[in-house]
Amino acid sequence: MSRPTLLPLLLTAGLLTTAPLVSAEEVKIQHNGLTLNANLTIADDSSLENGAVLITHGTLAHNGMDIISTLQELLADEGHNSLAINLSLGQSDRHGMYDCSVPHNHKHSDAIEEINSWVSWLKSKGSNNIVLMAHSRGGNQTAMFSDQIQDGSVKGQILIAPQTWSATEAAQGYEKRYNQPLQPLLDKAQALSEKAGTQWMESTGFVYCQDAKVTADSFVDYYQPDQRLDTPTLLQSAQLPTLVFYGTEDKVVADLADKMANVSNDKVQTVGIEGSDHFFLDLYADEVVEYSLEFIETL
Repeated sequence: MSRPTLLPLLLTAGLLTTAPLVSAEEVKIQHNGLTLNANLTIADDSSLENGAVLITHGTLAHNGMDIISTLQELLADEGHNSLAINLSLGQSDRHGMYDCSVPHNHKHSDAIEEINSWVSWLKSKGSNNIVLMAHSRGGNQTAMFSDQIQDGSVKGQILIAPQTWSATEAAQGYEKRYNQPLQPLLDKAQALSEKAGTQWMESTGFVYCQDAKVTADSFVDYYQPDQRLDTPTLLQSAQLPTLVFYGTEDKVVADLADKMANVSNDKVQTVGIEGSDHFFLDLYADEVVEYSLEFIETL
């Protein structure tokens, strides 16, 4: 019998001692009668007193999707703490993608106060150096938050393929997806929302969900014309240092690059990631983090 070599053991030990030691845990807070949860990742030899990146996901999504978990891993590798939140979407302690069979009683605008609650939680843990990061619809919700709520602990925001919007495209997109015009449903929802109590609309196309059950208030909040739903328009007057990413192969917000080219604001920077689609997977995520770290250093 040959003597086992110590080399593999030594190599393994060496790898273990040089690999970053990352702490990850789920944290929960209470907000408006709901339990909110988030994934907290602390980099090696760090603490929340060193600051954190607060990450918000996109439409009906969650903090465990590939783009979010990859960003947290890459940030931790570079010594940055992060908190990836799950927006409640009207549910307590929500996890995973939103199930379209569940009635919808949530608003696009709910995210503003939820992000604010998580910023307050980070501050309570000693973080006074917070950077916001968000993807897709979460990018618009984050820009809305920074536009409405000023907090000196929030130093900047990084918006990855943030939502764009126009009334014409919203109406055309709705009719193409659900084979019916948007305006009559919006008129119905607005009329119902003026009545007392929660008014439900049955078998209604809503966001990504066919034949959904949705409150009139929710339908109005997501679909009523509001130029703030267009992130580039919102950024024209942004006061917070902002970095925006677009993917050159993104078909979801295909007009983002053109719209950002028309944003005239010294506080806003735009970076295109060649070849990336809407989700910036694999090496595209590395590029996002590389540019993000350079941006963070300037704050």
